[in-house]
Amino acid sequence: MFTNFQNPPADAILELAIAFRKDTRPNKIDLGIGVYKDQTGATPVMRAVKEAEKRVWETENSKAYLGLGGDEVFARSVQELVVGDAVDAARVRSIQTVGGGAAVRLLADLVAEGKSGAIWIPNPTWINHGPIGRAAGMEVRQYTYLDTASNSVAFDQMADELSKVAAGEVVVLHGCCHNPTGADLTLDQWKEVAAIIRRNRAIPFVDIAYQGFGDGLDADATGLRIVAAEVPEMVISASCSKNFGVYRDRVGAALLVGEDAVSVDRAKGILLSKGRVNYSFPANHGAATIATIFNDPALLADWKSELEGMRQRMLNIRIALSAGLAKATGTSRFDFIKANKGMFSLLGVGAPAVDRLREDYAIFLPPDGRMNIAAVKEAEIDYLANAFAKVI
Repeated sequence: MFTNFQNPPADAILELAIAFRKDTRPNKIDLGIGVYKDQTGATPVMRAVKEAEKRVWETENSKAYLGLGGDEVFARSVQELVVGDAVDAARVRSIQTVGGGAAVRLLADLVAEGKSGAIWIPNPTWINHGPIGRAAGMEVRQYTYLDTASNSVAFDQMADELSKVAAGEVVVLHGCCHNPTGADLTLDQWKEVAAIIRRNRAIPFVDIAYQGFGDGLDADATGLRIVAAEVPEMVISASCSKNFGVYRDRVGAALLVGEDAVSVDRAKGILLSKGRVNYSFPANHGAATIATIFNDPALLADWKSELEGMRQRMLNIRIALSAGLAKATGTSRFDFIKANKGMFSLLGVGAPAVDRLREDYAIFLPPDGRMNIAAVKEAEIDYLANAFAKVI
């Protein structure tokens, strides 16, 4: 059987990570894979996470399975963090998942079973949205998201294309810090999108993976909450990988907003059954750690403080890099970097320039030119700016 298999398509991000590891140049810079790095280039364990892990280790007295929905305290806490009071809690349900990626997959399976038909994803979007939609058996369609000339949201075209979405079809939206572009909707644009979705009786599917990295924890959830308050049904995938720094622990949540308690409970039961056939029970450690943080005011305050410091560092890098590129190139071409939000910006420099950056300057970017802003060190900005000026 195995001899009949064909090699799967290469994953550009993972291939880039392998190439970076093999490169022996001492000045190499990895701006590809999406993890937060501090000014030393390390991906730290957050202070509150470290302390909470210690408490979990000291108090844990069993390794028995969790329920299918995982840690209920964790799930409720993420629900409150994401949805807030935008919707009556009686209409909202949440479960723990194996990272945000598993939440996307389970929710795609759920809406596919609901015979939603097509799933509309932004162009561009996270590399896994399309494959997950197709794996769930849905027809994947795209709507225009980015104006490549200005590197801002192509909102008029986006709104026009979303107005053609049929009743029951699913529209994927990034809650904040759009991956890969860093270009986010304004609040007025969120309101218009919510109105279009409600008018067309479509199902919004909001993927929020970077809450706290854009404008702050509450501000980053405002667009999502605008939609939630407007529509009768909605699905949400949330990741804790970035804002808690627990990438390898795989901690996420799937949230449901329903018309009433009866229907949303029914949908939750189906969602749990999807988890059962995918991975049975979610792991305990990461979710228990985060639940411990939410339950301790001092730990919660410390987590928020450190997260805000991470957000400010990325903002400062954006401002400095934009200024460095303006000086090196003699143009305002990269001014959009300081206006973008979160970890990423899509540079729009083209594959030949990306290849030259890697070959001549040991700067590693994915083929689409997505830059992980959080991986830039302050001391590298002049080197990066001058290298970009020479290849574009």
